[in-house]
Amino acid sequence: MPWTKKDYPSSMKNLKERVRNKAIEIANALLQEGYDEDRAIPIAISQAEKWD
Repeated sequence: MPWTKKDYPSSMKNLKERVRNKAIEIANALLQEGYDEDRAIPIAISQAEKWD
């Protein structure tokens, strides 16, 4: 299930909006590549924080 700016994992709720939006983008891309949600979310958060 792809996430949106209004519907995202609770683990992203404390991120700055700009970082959260990037994490959502990355997580959705990882899901398309076949990653499980449990693995895509922490990877996406980590990568978004590095990006910021």
